[in-house]
Amino acid sequence: MTRKLPPLNAMRAFEATARHQSFTRAAAELCVTQGAVSRHVGALEDWLAVQLLRRGRHGVTLTPSGESYYQGVRAALDQIAAATLAVRQRPETARLSLKLPPTFAIRWLVPRLARFHALYPKIDVQITTSHQRADFARDDVDLAIHSEAEPPSAPGYRKLFGEVLLPVCAPGLLRKGPPLRVASDLRRHVLLCSLNRPRDWPIWIAAARIRDLDGNSGLKFENAALAYQAATDELGVMIAQGALVEDDLRIGRLVAPLKLRVATAGGYYLQLRTDQPQSESVRRFEDWIVGEAAKSP
Repeated sequence: MTRKLPPLNAMRAFEATARHQSFTRAAAELCVTQGAVSRHVGALEDWLAVQLLRRGRHGVTLTPSGESYYQGVRAALDQIAAATLAVRQRPETARLSLKLPPTFAIRWLVPRLARFHALYPKIDVQITTSHQRADFARDDVDLAIHSEAEPPSAPGYRKLFGEVLLPVCAPGLLRKGPPLRVASDLRRHVLLCSLNRPRDWPIWIAAARIRDLDGNSGLKFENAALAYQAATDELGVMIAQGALVEDDLRIGRLVAPLKLRVATAGGYYLQLRTDQPQSESVRRFEDWIVGEAAKSP
């Protein structure tokens, strides 16, 4: 039997518009222009020969026919989404897509990822790095990790570990450069930091009560991964996050010559989708990464 179906894009545009009661919010969700959404809905109405929406100055409302059609379309799209998720998360081809900051990926997750793969070799992990937070309405990812200056109040977040700031440098820098025995010795060193974290040095310097030291001076890098590499290469002293340098400190690639550690209100958080049930792959990764994070200082 041949199915006579309207264009899928038009149905999606109508469902989003009806749910939000707004062309503007529907366009933002679908990553298209407001005009494109309006045209899609108009084309659907022409195809059906039925008015689905009443347009007004303050938004749109559903006609009785539109309300009935919306309920059916929404249920159908929910079924399509559920069937798609079920296929993608079959045990033999399970895929787990993550979005996280590049420095966190390089310095914390990747060195531990082999342990997850050893436990669950059939889960195909795909990693995207970005400093932008995940938008589950737009990003095709299952979960995300990012840092927050304050504990998030929205649902779906789980704290992995807090932030502890400390200066670190390469051992060779101390052998060939000025001494670094007390906090005030930092005046004679180049300070390294990430452009994405401009407050780290000022926070630590304030806690150390060092006068006449500009926490925004020195060398700044696009991301912290570059700044950590610069510290390893003896370019200066990096203001580090404890969890991201524990391996370097353990093997002696970096050293922490000053004792002061400054805990902030920030931390790294796992962000889970709240718009759909969690797959078995997501649950397994969540349990594993929370366990790994508990081992970090």
